[in-house]
Amino acid sequence: MTAGAPTADPGADADERRTLRPLAGLLGAVAVSQTGTKISTIALPWFVLTTTGSAVQTGLVALFEMAPYVLLKGLSGPVIDRIGPRRVSWTMDLVSAVPALLIPLLHAAGALSLPVLLALVAVIGAARGPGDLAKQVMVPEAAERCRVPLERATGLSGTTERLSATIGPGAAGLLVALIGSMNALFVIAGCFAAGSLIIAATLPRAMGRPHRDPDGAGDDDLGYWARLGQGFGVVRGDPLLLSIALMIAVTNLLDAAFMQVMLPVWVKGAGHGPEVMGLLGTANGITAVTGSLIAAAIAHRMPRRTVFFVGFLIAGAPRFLVLAAGAPLWAVVAVFALGGLGGGFLNPIISAIIVERAPRSHLARVQGLVSSLAWSGIPFGGLLAGAAIGGIGLVPALVTGGILYAVTTSLTGLRPEWRGMDRARRAARAAATGQPPPDAPTDGPADHPRAASPR
Repeated sequence: MTAGAPTADPGADADERRTLRPLAGLLGAVAVSQTGTKISTIALPWFVLTTTGSAVQTGLVALFEMAPYVLLKGLSGPVIDRIGPRRVSWTMDLVSAVPALLIPLLHAAGALSLPVLLALVAVIGAARGPGDLAKQVMVPEAAERCRVPLERATGLSGTTERLSATIGPGAAGLLVALIGSMNALFVIAGCFAAGSLIIAATLPRAMGRPHRDPDGAGDDDLGYWARLGQGFGVVRGDPLLLSIALMIAVTNLLDAAFMQVMLPVWVKGAGHGPEVMGLLGTANGITAVTGSLIAAAIAHRMPRRTVFFVGFLIAGAPRFLVLAAGAPLWAVVAVFALGGLGGGFLNPIISAIIVERAPRSHLARVQGLVSSLAWSGIPFGGLLAGAAIGGIGLVPALVTGGILYAVTTSLTGLRPEWRGMDRARRAARAAATGQPPPDAPTDGPADHPRAASPR
């Protein structure tokens, strides 16, 4: 997929294709909905931690939110491919706003028991998974309509997510400090509802419809499980996609353990308040936005493999180790800021690789399954961190997490399939121009013109 690729809807108005409206509208929806999600990741754990004092219960709430998120994100791909990502996106955003609104209302009425809270949090997670996936699936189409290179579009999408990750923690810290964690849920519900409205009102009507192959072939006659099996077949048959998903499953588990439990416990134990979590998240997010902007501008000219693993090297383990070392707050802020700069390059690279290596008609299935596998450890991260802190203490848990992070992100890159990160991009460019690639890859479907050609 390259700049100037034809839009997925040949009948769309030519003037519309020359504007940035499709991409801007999509990024706006991503921004507000992701901001709501980031606020909730601080407001809800802080509420549970301060009211119960239990790291285990804090991790349990995170588990009940993220397990449905991961499961439904992986299973919703065939539905999104069949009915179109636009409809799924605005519907799921609206659904997720309802339980976010009910949580503070039930708390005010004295009816918010732990089982009720867990059930409502699970509904939020179940709706957020398909809703987030649907927006990711529309990024390549938005890039084509706006005639923007794929890596620039994924870079801008990553920048938007990082910006939300910057605004969200800072806003959460201020909101929790000023109005309390439960009242912050009203803001979260408003963000979800706004994301639904933006998708419904601003995107061109032809955008986000089910994709059909140019030759007219389709899989409308296939059932749900057959469609899901096709997605599994693509992922299973591509060593690079499978390796990316498995590696990030480990790092995401460690990130979840760190953010959901280890960091709040460290902040509380050090005598700080939720505003410090907001400060650290903002420091990390500001530099991550910078990294994503750089990726959007020049990532299509950079060696992916080198950037990917260097980014992980500075974004992962140092955060664990600086807290374990008992460093002063200014040093912790500096490490978080440096880590954000490296992390800003990661998601644009991953997103571009998935789009290049998956047939467009199967994109939601493949992207959903890769994301679901990559996120599979997140629901258990908080629970595992709570158990580790209770068993061996905070500092040993932080050191262990940092070592596991460093080992995972350094040894993985030695496997041969990772060389395909850059070859896939060359194959995609060659397919778009009708030229043979300089060194045809043999390690996955990226060398197949159908998997790499524009849609």
